[in-house]
Amino acid sequence: MGYEELLMFIKDGIKFVENFAGIIDKSTPHLYLSALPFSPSKSILARSQIERFAGIAQVAVGQQDDWPRNQQILQGHTGWVRSVAFSPDGRHIVSGSWDNTIRLWDAQTGGQVGNPLQGHTDPANSVAFSPDGRHIVSGSSDRTIRLWGAQTGGQVGNHLQGHTSLVLSVAFSPDGRHIVSGSGDKTIRLWDAQTGGQVGNPLQGHTSLVNSVAFSPDGRHIVSGSLDKTIRLWDAQTGVQVGNPLQGHTGSVNSVAFPPDGRHIVSGSLDKTIRLWDAQTGVQVGNALKKQTTVFLPSTLSPIHFSSSATHALYEAQSLFVGMSSVNGHCQDLIHMQNDGWIVGPNGQLLLWVPPSYHKLFFYTPWIHLIIPRGSPELDLSKMAHGPAWHRCYTPVPEDN
Repeated sequence: MGYEELLMFIKDGIKFVENFAGIIDKSTPHLYLSALPFSPSKSILARSQIERFAGIAQVAVGQQDDWPRNQQILQGHTGWVRSVAFSPDGRHIVSGSWDNTIRLWDAQTGGQVGNPLQGHTDPANSVAFSPDGRHIVSGSSDRTIRLWGAQTGGQVGNHLQGHTSLVLSVAFSPDGRHIVSGSGDKTIRLWDAQTGGQVGNPLQGHTSLVNSVAFSPDGRHIVSGSLDKTIRLWDAQTGVQVGNPLQGHTGSVNSVAFPPDGRHIVSGSLDKTIRLWDAQTGVQVGNALKKQTTVFLPSTLSPIHFSSSATHALYEAQSLFVGMSSVNGHCQDLIHMQNDGWIVGPNGQLLLWVPPSYHKLFFYTPWIHLIIPRGSPELDLSKMAHGPAWHRCYTPVPEDN
């Protein structure tokens, strides 16, 4: 093996560890049972070993060619992280936490840049970069808004005061000249980013906490979402409410945003829905977006499969139900996929781990009656060793004489 090939092998091995270290730590056999099947087709390490492991699951359809862009785990905060934002050039990340600090991170390496930005005396609920990336704004439960130099980490000027309750959301205008803030005092306030002075009177109309605020891309409007279940649109120049409140959510509106063209408003709520609105008319566009699950409820246990082909069902699945007096009932109560990606058997057995990069893609599962269109990832479990027989996944390859 030459130097270049060895270097590529080492780099691939690092990617393998980055993606699968967590599951290997939880269950060592899944180094083979889960890590090898979900390694990308271009993985040098996986290709060198796969021939020896005939008894593992296979991605029959939709296998990924290369490693996903792996997220870094940025650690340093000692309290809940309440808000994060990218710098305009994508090179840095800013975070605000309930440990009262703001931290800056290198988006490439995941390392913390400089010391924590300290000054708030209560949780930092919201952070944002200025459009030119030179400043960071933060809003806190201490009722203040603070401006920081992104390069130096030092506070710029005095803190912005005026809110009479916690500041829950802050944002820069597209031209960077103004800052908008939403507060628990039910108001929205506009500030001069250069002087720190309040611009005009507070924007009033919400009857409860203002959880989220945002500028339209052209800077002419501000949108706000509130605990009062409404979204409101405001004229950024005059501070006057534009039209009637946007109503439809049945729970607190926690997040609002404009798309780049400014023609719509999107909102997220505690009612578990996302709604799209016409920014011009205030009318809801289409139906609320919410998670929908189609479940097939068999009278008896169906074969365990993650494929459209019956031949891909799990081999000797009945061994999972040894000791159970009956297997009648809902299939999804017996085999289920947890939020962390583990597919778990009826007695808590760890059958397989599905990487996050596959979560966003729709799987065929025992709980789905029909999927349209086809082309989603499918698993072939027909040769997969599992349970006490997991060691059968390995098949020695005869050495050449």
